[in-house]
Amino acid sequence: MNKKIKEIMSYIIIIIVVVLIRSFIITPARVDGESMENTLYNGEIVLFNKIGLKVNGLKRFDIVVFKQEKDLLIKRVIGLPGETVEYINNELYVNYKKVDVPFEFEYTKDFKYQIPTDEYFILGDNRDNSKDSRYFGGIKFKNIKGKVNFILFPFNRIGKVK
Repeated sequence: MNKKIKEIMSYIIIIIVVVLIRSFIITPARVDGESMENTLYNGEIVLFNKIGLKVNGLKRFDIVVFKQEKDLLIKRVIGLPGETVEYINNELYVNYKKVDVPFEFEYTKDFKYQIPTDEYFILGDNRDNSKDSRYFGGIKFKNIKGKVNFILFPFNRIGKVK
């Protein structure tokens, strides 16, 4: 009987560890749609890091998973709380200073947005096919679930998100 209890306990411990890791550290998410192309593609499975979000906070150009109404979406942080974000002739300006963008993105139509002090401004990389902060405004930190760090599937794209 002791042997059976020890065996069952080992399975219970494994299940508890997996649930704790998934709940508090990393969680898989599926990319739904084309809004993050050419960085992430429809149907890919990514891992998002919850601990990194809590420990390191958010930086400009981090890719995040956030809750928007009932959906979980994946987009890129462009503006931080309290900043003025502006695109002029496909160039990013933050607080009226040009910012070099270290990734490729689709053409962005001109706009200007003053971010509230408790929100982040997010955009998809495929700007013409992205519903983002240009449509629904800034995102509160409490709605951001984690940072996308890793592509898990398909296997030919497995690795760190660039």
